[in-house]
Amino acid sequence: MYQFSYAEIQSDSVADSRDRERQLLSRSIDLLRDARTAGAQSHQSTEAILFLNRVWTTFVEDLGNPENSLPKELRANLISIGLWLLREAEEVRQGRSQNFDGLIDVSQIIRDGIQ
Repeated sequence: MYQFSYAEIQSDSVADSRDRERQLLSRSIDLLRDARTAGAQSHQSTEAILFLNRVWTTFVEDLGNPENSLPKELRANLISIGLWLLREAEEVRQGRSQNFDGLIDVSQIIRDGIQ
């Protein structure tokens, strides 16, 4: 029979969570790339913006939770980035911007920084 320490289980859980976060961001980036190709008024754009909104709304809520284990300053910085992404996505959705490159670049930086 296997016996695992609490630290090993918790470590696996954190690693699994980080992997899921990377996967979500990768999916968001793929959708944004498709939207960039199809144009800001396309179905692909709508799908990409809605997905980004769901992902980052969840991230921002989690980062704002005092029980989140990340350092407070890092959480605050990620919340600021998330709010920028949400605002910029809304600009694209409203047809006032086509800044898919900015959304993609920032998302890639965050995804690549998740350890």
